[in-house]
Amino acid sequence: MTSPLVRPRSQKIIAGVCAALANRFGVSRGIVRLGFVLFGLFGVGEIVYIALWLMIPKER
Repeated sequence: MTSPLVRPRSQKIIAGVCAALANRFGVSRGIVRLGFVLFGLFGVGEIVYIALWLMIPKER
């Protein structure tokens, strides 16, 4: 069973989007963060990050 997609209150850097995705899919947070940095340099990573920030609920 996978964990729910929620932004954690701890162990986050900016909004917890990368931490939420890493927890949900069982991968390293560093890999997800690196992916967003690269996606931001060569694509629309910032827009996707902000959209996910608004869509993913915060952990209770």
